[in-house]
Amino acid sequence: MADLVRSYRPEVPIRFAHTEGEAGGITEVLAGLVPEGAPNEEERPPGYCDAVIVPLVTGTHTAITATIAQALPASGAVARITDGLGPHPMLAEALHLRLAEGGFARADRMRLISVVAASDTTADGVMVGSVGGPEAIDEAGVSAVLLAARLGVTVLPAALDDPAHVAQIFDQLAAAGSRRPVIAPSVIGAEFPQERIAELAAEHGASYSASLGASSTLAKIVALRYAEALNALGIDQQPALEELPAPVGSRHRPEH
Repeated sequence: MADLVRSYRPEVPIRFAHTEGEAGGITEVLAGLVPEGAPNEEERPPGYCDAVIVPLVTGTHTAITATIAQALPASGAVARITDGLGPHPMLAEALHLRLAEGGFARADRMRLISVVAASDTTADGVMVGSVGGPEAIDEAGVSAVLLAARLGVTVLPAALDDPAHVAQIFDQLAAAGSRRPVIAPSVIGAEFPQERIAELAAEHGASYSASLGASSTLAKIVALRYAEALNALGIDQQPALEELPAPVGSRHRPEH
């Protein structure tokens, strides 16, 4: 993901850090971003910032946000923490792409997705699965509405880490007439293991698409979150989507 974000903001030093484990921990990475001779708190000018932290989660994730906030004092860095990557229309686009890749949805012709689902595997109901707490589920609800508009089927959000809620949502999909439900995990990867998603799907006779993973679509949202943070600090003007450059070396055709 860091490499993909660099393609949108090549002028900005990009680092990635882990919120768990010892190697490449966020405290260590943040400390390395503090310049030598950095001003102390009293000498910092308005808007001073050593780093902008973009959490690689699709919505509000209470535990990860708390870990990042706790790491800041120990690092000595001054940083702005942005929102997660959702809700955002491009997140619904990324979910659609994963469903199309799995053969569960029609291709998005506007975005040049070439996979076309076979009729006997097309989802007639989708669960957008999220983790992180009640706010994350509300935000997944926004993605669910946007995805439903793309697919023309019932799409509902669910907390993947709450088995009772998952069962409730599958019941709602069945009541709406769904016989081929699919879980569309609105997670990038490590927040909720793919094998657990497979287990939930098997328990409820459903299929599932791949987690979002690293993609140029999500990297574009990261670049926008960065721009929003600078704009809030009065350092930069937030670009519109069409103003973001195509990734360096991109072969994509311009979008009109």
